Amino acid sequence: MTVATPPQANPTVRRPVVKPDRTVWLMLFFIVTSVLLLVSHEPDVLRNLGPLGSVLRNKVVEALVVSLFLANVLFAYLWKAANWAKLIVGVGSLLFVLPLAGQADTSLLDLSIQVMIFAALALGLNIVVGLAGLLDLGYVAFFAVGAYTWSIFASPRFGEVLKYYGSNPGTTGSGTLALGLVLTAITAGSMIYIRGLHGRVAPTRLSNLSFLLAGFGLLAGILLVGRSILVLASGSAAALANGINPGFFWLFLALSIMAAAIVGVLIGLPVLKLKGDYLAIITLGLGEVIRVLANNLGLYTAGSQGITPIESASVPWFNSLVGALGFGQDQYYLLFLYVLVLIVIAVILLVNVRLDKSRIGRAWIAIRDDEIAAQAMGVPLMQTKLIAFATGASFAGVMGMLFAAKQTFISPESFNLLQSITVLSMVVLGGMGSFSGVILGAAVVTLLNLRILPGLGEASANVPWIPQEVNPANFNRFIFGAILVAMMLLRPEGLLPNKRVARELHHEDDQEDESKDGNASGLNQGGDVYSAGLATIKEDDKPGGNR
Repeated sequence: MTVATPPQANPTVRRPVVKPDRTVWLMLFFIVTSVLLLVSHEPDVLRNLGPLGSVLRNKVVEALVVSLFLANVLFAYLWKAANWAKLIVGVGSLLFVLPLAGQADTSLLDLSIQVMIFAALALGLNIVVGLAGLLDLGYVAFFAVGAYTWSIFASPRFGEVLKYYGSNPGTTGSGTLALGLVLTAITAGSMIYIRGLHGRVAPTRLSNLSFLLAGFGLLAGILLVGRSILVLASGSAAALANGINPGFFWLFLALSIMAAAIVGVLIGLPVLKLKGDYLAIITLGLGEVIRVLANNLGLYTAGSQGITPIESASVPWFNSLVGALGFGQDQYYLLFLYVLVLIVIAVILLVNVRLDKSRIGRAWIAIRDDEIAAQAMGVPLMQTKLIAFATGASFAGVMGMLFAAKQTFISPESFNLLQSITVLSMVVLGGMGSFSGVILGAAVVTLLNLRILPGLGEASANVPWIPQEVNPANFNRFIFGAILVAMMLLRPEGLLPNKRVARELHHEDDQEDESKDGNASGLNQGGDVYSAGLATIKEDDKPGGNR
């Protein structure tokens, strides 16, 4: 019996792709787009430009100029250029040119804050969906928790709450406060003890029931403590008629993170045993529960009327600095929030990168790829999923607080299902698992929804040959949906995809036909095909190693 010997393969050496240096082009693009942005937002200059000024005042053109300017940061990240050029473009775009243009047009600062808030939300959801593979359609619930955590206390609503508890104290007093503190301490200690016991001994039905009862006791203790504090503080209702001192803003940044993370754990505990479509449906329902609670708890949230005005932090030295730079008093708080959101999103991005390269990040990816294999390799599924939920929720919580401070008004309608779907579309459009892609997706979707599509509708509103029934302003959602469908068909991995996800989606495209270099050449010759391990050709033949 003859064995076909495969011919020697001629491996092709793939040379690394060398990117051309684009330092000059990067600086030139930065200068041109910066000048365009500054000119298009300066009314006095536009009036002197005549017809060109009219073109630059067009809403669509203005939206395109803003988009081109923001592309500076993207090109600084993607292109090969000198580090000094990337630093100049990044810092110059975000800290100098954009605030300077916002001095003449405050709406530009507002838009920039919106883009960064949604970018942070998308980074948080990317941990849950992109890294851990948990489809969450109720993510906006954590956004609402952070927003109401600050809004209730930093508005006249807090004075109304204190008045109510002052008029209806019941039997609540210092004794109730002491009882609540003791109950909280005992039940919290019991839960920690039972949790540690479960780490050493297999849990039983009795221990699980004890843990559940301790959880209810902890919740009751926290409620007693909270009610007692409100009743005891009700004498200060007049002094707190406009809310607490804005100096507590920094404390509430930490509290909003903690509150959203706790809600994330509480929501995650009963639902993370599910996966796929079932997890998506139940998280969608829980997100709607948070919105309905905000609508019905009128004493705390003012119901559908919403909470206003909401205070922001007062930083006198910052106000003095920006006042010396020529900004108006009505722009102080927006510029402060712009800088603060920029710092927070930088911290969130740093945390994301560190988590992605850590042991917990690899555990999330393992769960996303194959949950059963991850569990077989020793990854604790419930604990790892809860960390993902709590981490993503904490990012949404802090951004919810900053959103409330920027808007100075919130209502339950600000946190509907459409917001969750919008954030999810940012993650998918940018590229799941890719931090830079998620930020790009957030910028693209926000600009489309807030500037480009509304500007297109406004620009075409007075065009005589376009009937009002088919005006683009009436089809914003349709156009946005069509863009998403086209994107998923043409580039399902996203705009800036994660390399691993891109390889998975294009696995078949990467397969090369190497039949002419191996034993499969026998197919072309019409002969028998043999494997390299001396494969048998008859049922009674022995394996190659035993011949």
